[in-house]
Amino acid sequence: MAAAGSGGSRADNGYGGQQARRRKGPGALATGYLVIYNVVMTAGWLVIAVGLVRAYLAKGSYHSLYYSIEKPLKFFQTGALLEVQTEDSVLLFVVAWTITEIIRYSFYTFSLLNHLPYLIKWARYTLFIVLYPMGVSGELLTIYAALPFVRQSGLYSISLPNKYNFSFDYYTFLILVMISYIPIKATFVICLYI
Repeated sequence: MAAAGSGGSRADNGYGGQQARRRKGPGALATGYLVIYNVVMTAGWLVIAVGLVRAYLAKGSYHSLYYSIEKPLKFFQTGALLEVQTEDSVLLFVVAWTITEIIRYSFYTFSLLNHLPYLIKWARYTLFIVLYPMGVSGELLTIYAALPFVRQSGLYSISLPNKYNFSFDYYTFLILVMISYIPIKATFVICLYI
């Protein structure tokens, strides 16, 4: 916002600093689409959160919670293929993803409407301190739990000989992914602070 009594066009960037000029945002059609998309995604992740809580309250245990939210989770997290999972590890990253996505899409929606509550801004930039390691741990534990099945079944592996003279060992690939996970994720977190 412009300083009182000044004719300048400097705006507060939300972090106590000043921006030289205000960036032009998306047009009305794009803003409308983005608001609708973010509201739908927030609602979807809220459905997942409510489903988790309802299933937990009904069963009194976290065992089998994944199956109570499997369909909406696959719909709203389309990239997540959970072929092999353990209850505990999946629960770790599903809870972390759910809370993160509710906060993220709420943040985007309110930002687009230029009405961002402090609590959502605080949650967006603070809760990842707990949610990020929780999600990473769940993802790594799920990959680890899948390793015996992947090795035994040869899942997604390509053996020689074949007409392309190419081989790929998915089991080894998953181990390399696990080894690289911590340095890559740590670099990402460090970049957030720089």
